[in-house]
Amino acid sequence: MTREYPPEVYGGAGVHVTELVAQLRRLCEVDVHCMGAPRPGVTVAQPDPGLADANAALATLSADLVMANDAAQATVVHSHTWYTGMAGHVAALLHGVPHVVTAHSLEPLRPWKAEQLGGGYRVSSWVESTALGAAAAVIAVSSGMREDVLRVYPELDPGRVHVVHNGIDTDVWHPVSPAEVAEESVLAGLGVDPSRPMVAFVGRITRQKGVAHLVAAAHRFAPEVQLVLCAGAPDTPEIAAETAAAVAELSAARSGVFWVREMLPIADIREILSAADVFVCPSVYEPLGIVNLEALACATPVVASDVGGIPEVVDDGSTGTLVHYDAADPRAFESGLTEAVNALVADPARAAAYGRAGRRRCIEEFSWSRVAEQTLEIYRKVSS
Repeated sequence: MTREYPPEVYGGAGVHVTELVAQLRRLCEVDVHCMGAPRPGVTVAQPDPGLADANAALATLSADLVMANDAAQATVVHSHTWYTGMAGHVAALLHGVPHVVTAHSLEPLRPWKAEQLGGGYRVSSWVESTALGAAAAVIAVSSGMREDVLRVYPELDPGRVHVVHNGIDTDVWHPVSPAEVAEESVLAGLGVDPSRPMVAFVGRITRQKGVAHLVAAAHRFAPEVQLVLCAGAPDTPEIAAETAAAVAELSAARSGVFWVREMLPIADIREILSAADVFVCPSVYEPLGIVNLEALACATPVVASDVGGIPEVVDDGSTGTLVHYDAADPRAFESGLTEAVNALVADPARAAAYGRAGRRRCIEEFSWSRVAEQTLEIYRKVSS
């Protein structure tokens, strides 16, 4: 049960579900129930048209009820994110089957979502609390996330909260040499100068991803450094306007600032990550961060905040540099990002060594087949 499924994938949870389903189908029968436009091969739950003008959280709940009704043949239901948490919870009650929840984030740790959802944020928080509290098993995508789950929901039995990391397909995400880049190179189209170092960011425009901190830090990047921001899908018009103003100010202060607002195909993102001297992940909250795995799989060193599950992916001093984030001192965080980026740009040999180590770690420790095997084992445990 998922809100996102191809071709409508816009975040890490959607990537996780897509890859998990592909691997699970080699091991067991899987029916996918999702939201969005009708498409073949899945069961799509549409919200009640009578709620078209209602708060988005209510429309989501109406789709959840359709999803729960359609799950009568399941032996286990597995929901992802609060968007389908109530579908899984109701299906478990209605059909008498175990409900497994994967927690990709926690609503109480994302208070900025109130800007986007209004009163719906209180609804989403209630849904999450209810679903996790009653679930037969909760899967956290990192050990840091598991700690957050047990801290935010102390009534949960720790024995029901399992860690299954996100994975990465290293056949899809791999280094791309300049010789492999097509003539219609996305970087050439942007006007990026291949003779100058380049720093990249890929992510949504949301408070969680810390885009504002990166743009502030970029004012003090070494003069020769270029910045490619692949940043779109803003949560609200307000944050979209804030980001536009900040990027405009940065562009007026230095050359080599490129902002890509539309979602790019994987081949283009892979080209950008491979060409980057450094990838930056300035998230202020991140249960794991699949995008860091994508960068590392492309043999690109990462500079990232030390929040959530990021330290379980980015090995400080081996595959990248971690910068401490303290919400009470954002200027120190931004200065730390600047120093870390400039240090790696100034030391290409160390950056290359980090990149090689990062790809090796992705291959050895973060396969989706292993994720599927661990998930199936949890299904068997709750069904026995």
